[in-house]
Amino acid sequence: QVELVESGGGLVQAGGSLRLSCAASGSTLSILLMRWYRQVPGKDRALVAEISSGGVTNYADSVKGRFRITRDSAKNTVDLQMNSLKPEDKAGSYCNAYTAVRTRSTHYWGRGTEVIVSP
Repeated sequence: QVELVESGGGLVQAGGSLRLSCAASGSTLSILLMRWYRQVPGKDRALVAEISSGGVTNYADSVKGRFRITRDSAKNTVDLQMNSLKPEDKAGSYCNAYTAVRTRSTHYWGRGTEVIVSP
């Protein structure tokens, strides 16, 4: 079992920056991938960025060059630095942990944090 708690959301003007943080606890050694998703009303959650246990990162095209995901394995945290924010970045942001133990894989979700970008 893995528990995830997000923090760092809030209101920012377009062009500004926010840093989201996700703290993981529980069976963190089983985590293979940590991801940030975002969701706007009426749409499915969309992957924003991910980082593997080996530090390999991947980003959605819409955030490449503006967002950066980092992971502190010692603290079991994953951060998302968001720069040059745009109004279309406004969304609920959710941390996700993908684990695999033997043949069983599981996704865990945090409760989310809101990112609001004003024009």
